[in-house]
Amino acid sequence: MNDKMTKKSRFARVLDTIEVVGNRLPHPATLFLMMAALVALLSWWASAAGLQATHPATGEIVSVKNLLNADGIRWIYTNVEHNFVKFPPLGLVLVIMIGIGVAEGSGLFTVLVRQLVLGAPKKLITAAIIIAGIFSHLASEVGYVILIPLGAMIFHALGRHPMAGFAAAFAGVSAGFGSNFLIGSVDPILAGLSTSAAQIIDPEMNINPMVNYFFMFASAVMITIVGTWITEKIIEPRLGVYGGTEKPLEIEQLTKVEKKGLRWAGYGTLIFIALMAWTIIPEDGLLRDPETGGILRSPFFSGIVVGLLLLFFIPGLIYGIIVKTIKNDKDVVKHMTHSMKGLGGYIVLVFFAAQFIYWFNYSNLGLVLAIDGAQFLSHIGFTGIPLILAFLLLSAFLNMFMGSASAKWAIMAPVFIPMFMILGYHPGFTQAAFRIGDSVTNVITPMMSYFALIVTYAQRYDEKNGIGTIISLMIPYTVIFMIIWAILITVWMLLGIPVGFDGPVYLP
Repeated sequence: MNDKMTKKSRFARVLDTIEVVGNRLPHPATLFLMMAALVALLSWWASAAGLQATHPATGEIVSVKNLLNADGIRWIYTNVEHNFVKFPPLGLVLVIMIGIGVAEGSGLFTVLVRQLVLGAPKKLITAAIIIAGIFSHLASEVGYVILIPLGAMIFHALGRHPMAGFAAAFAGVSAGFGSNFLIGSVDPILAGLSTSAAQIIDPEMNINPMVNYFFMFASAVMITIVGTWITEKIIEPRLGVYGGTEKPLEIEQLTKVEKKGLRWAGYGTLIFIALMAWTIIPEDGLLRDPETGGILRSPFFSGIVVGLLLLFFIPGLIYGIIVKTIKNDKDVVKHMTHSMKGLGGYIVLVFFAAQFIYWFNYSNLGLVLAIDGAQFLSHIGFTGIPLILAFLLLSAFLNMFMGSASAKWAIMAPVFIPMFMILGYHPGFTQAAFRIGDSVTNVITPMMSYFALIVTYAQRYDEKNGIGTIISLMIPYTVIFMIIWAILITVWMLLGIPVGFDGPVYLP
C-alpha cells in the first residue's frame, strides 16, 4: 500500500513539475510567436545543410525551404493575413458560435445540463462524456468546440472539478480519435491512401472504408473504460477541490415552462434533422454530390458548419421564445454578440498559432522529418511485435509535428504498407496500428489545430492555466492509452482477429 502511494506521489510530482515548468513559459500567444521564430531559424540551418528527402509517393525530392532568405521573407510578409484568415478552426468556431450564442443566451444549454445532472446516474457521467467525445469523431469539430467546455460545465455543476470534466471530454474527442462506434469521414480518406500504397505490391488490391471497424469498435469500448478510470482515479484526486471564481450552474428542478421549452426545442431539432436527412439520404438528395451522387464528398459535408450553426440556432430560438428570454430580433442579435465577446483572447491566440503552423508547413520541416523517420524505421530490421510497437511510437512521435492524419498517412503509407505486405501483414492491420499513434499524442501537442481554443477554455476556470496545465493534465491519458492500445493490438495480432470487414491481420 505504501509503495503504491509512493509511486502515485512520484507520478503526481512529475505531473506537477511539468505543469509548473510549462506555465512558466510565456503567454501562449508569445510562445507561438517564439516557436515560429525557431522554425524560421531551423529552416535556415536545415536549408544550408542541404537537408532533404525523397517523397515515397511521388518520388520527388523534398527540400527544406529557408524562411530567412529573400523568397522566404517575401512569403512571410505577404501571407500573414492569409495564414490568419484561412486557419481552419477560426472560421468554423466563429460561425458555430453564432448558433451557440443563441442556444446559450436563451438558456437552453443551462437547462440541458440541469436535466442531464438531475436525470443521469452520477456514476455514469464520466463515461457518458467520453462516449460523447468518441461519437463526436463523426464531426470532430463539434467535440472541440462544444463538448469539451460542456464536459467542464457538467462536472462543475455536479460539484466536481471542472478541469476533470474538461480532461475527460478532451480525451474522448482527441486522444481517442482512432476509436469509434461508427464510420467517420476520415475512414474513406485513409482507406483510399492505403489502397494506393497497397497497389504498389498488388495492383488488384482495394481497401474499403470499414477495414478497421472491428478494431475501432473494440478500441472505443476500451477508451471509455480506461478513460473513465484515468479521470476518476488519477486526474480528479490530483486536481482536488476547485477553488476558482467561476460559478457553477445552480441545479434546480425544471419549471413547467422550462420543460415546455425543452420539449418544443426537441421537436424543432428533430424536424431539422429530418429535413437535413431528406437532403442527403435519397439518391437524388439536394445536398448529395451533384455529379457522382455520393455522400462523403458532397455539399452536405463540405458545408456542415452551416448545418451545425442551425442545429444550435433553431432549438435555441424556439426555447428562448417559449421561456421569454427571446422577445424580438434584438434579443437574438444580443445573444449572438455576447458569444462573440468571449472570443477576443482566442482570436489573438489564433493569429500567432496560425503563423507558427503555416510557417512550419511552408518550410517542409515536418514533411522531411516524417519521410526520414519512416525510412529509418523501415531500415532498422525489426519484425513482428517489435516492428508494430516501433511503428506505433513513430506514428505518435510524428503526430507531435504533423496534426493531419491524412497528410501523415499519405507519407507513411507508401513506405510501410508495401513493407508490411512483404512481411505478410494486411494493409488494414497496418492502417489500424497507424491510427493508434495518430491519436494518443493529439492532446499534448500545440501542433493540434484546436490547441489554442483548448487553452482558452481552460483559462475560463483559472487565468493561470496555460500550455503546461493542459499537457500535465493530459499526459496520463497519452501514456496509459498508448500502453493499453499497444496491448490490445498485440493481442489482436497474436489471435489473428480481423481488424474490420475484409481486414485480416495477415495476408491470405
